[in-house]
Amino acid sequence: MAGKKQRSEAVAPPGLDALLASKEMVLVCGSGGVGKTTIAAALGLVAAVHQDAKVLVLTVDPARRLADALGVGALGNRAVRVPESAFAGTGVQPRGELWAAMLDTKAGWDDLIRRHAPDATVRESVLSNPLYQNITGRFVHSHDYLAMEQLHEVHASGAYDLVVVDTPPSRNALDVLDAPARMVEFFGSRLLRWLTVPYRSRLFNVASKPFMQVADRVLGSHFLQDIAQFFILFQAMEKGFVARAREVEALLGDPRTTFVIVSTLEAAPAHEATFLARELSSRRYQLGAIVANRVLPKGLTSRAAATSARKLADAVATTGLASEVAATLSGGRRSRSTDDAVAAETVSTVLAEIAGRFHDVALVATREAERRTELAALAPQLLDVEALPTDIHDVAGLLAIVEQLV
Repeated sequence: MAGKKQRSEAVAPPGLDALLASKEMVLVCGSGGVGKTTIAAALGLVAAVHQDAKVLVLTVDPARRLADALGVGALGNRAVRVPESAFAGTGVQPRGELWAAMLDTKAGWDDLIRRHAPDATVRESVLSNPLYQNITGRFVHSHDYLAMEQLHEVHASGAYDLVVVDTPPSRNALDVLDAPARMVEFFGSRLLRWLTVPYRSRLFNVASKPFMQVADRVLGSHFLQDIAQFFILFQAMEKGFVARAREVEALLGDPRTTFVIVSTLEAAPAHEATFLARELSSRRYQLGAIVANRVLPKGLTSRAAATSARKLADAVATTGLASEVAATLSGGRRSRSTDDAVAAETVSTVLAEIAGRFHDVALVATREAERRTELAALAPQLLDVEALPTDIHDVAGLLAIVEQLV
């Protein structure tokens, strides 16, 4: 018997607690609108409650919902500890510490420039350049790259035992993974050469002078020249940016890093989650789990549930069930007054509608179950989080999700 038990445990999924205890980085990803921010906060809470660890949840969600849920006020680049008062009344005393921070794009770029500038002259020239704030804030996938940059910085600091990253909302969940490579491509791009060559080559400058004069008249005095001078300064930091991008790519594939995909069981998000899981596998990144969020209760697909719905419809049509329910809802008073008769009629309509629509809900639940089976085949573990009746706005709400996850 002991031998059989040991073999069974050897093939069992490690469980969420074990996954979080064995990793230093968890990247929570998936398509937009599936609840990544909430699940990221819940994962951080799992680790802080069950482990004697210092945990940071880093969110890049512009909606700032994480700050509201954790009760820490406005978040920024500086991490804030979730206070013990946030757990008041929950009956839970965390063993570790839970911290939260949010990516600040402006502060993030300033830190990047200070970190990668080769000297003080270049650093101050870039930071004081009038185009700096406007251009860097509009880089394609700027938020994605900053998220990966800050991920590396936090990990390198060694200040936390576990960092959970809520990746940016995006139409393409791979954008955050491709951000480091895109930064490397940018420094070698034709666009950067086109912008800077006229000001590096005297021969090219002479040939392009008529075009520059026309551009100045259309776009404003020295518009292209100002842009070129900015990017020439930016190129001076190429070595630091490229080196860091390579380090970030290595960190994503490190055994200490794992990915958690969040999806609902609707068709489009589930399809995106399937694609992302396969892409992670092809890149040899570790997928630790898939979380199916806001799912319908499993009992809806049972034969007993269908039988109950049918019996409810029959009882509403042939018995005094509606009158009994109406009396119960009105505090047990059974009266033949007009008001009570209207109430019974209303209850009858509601119950009949519920019974009649059950088949539609059960069909949706069946399709969810099919998609869940498909997703479960792609990850070591698939965790269900049923739809909650209210939005998450505090630690108590997050703990309700934690109970489902573990």
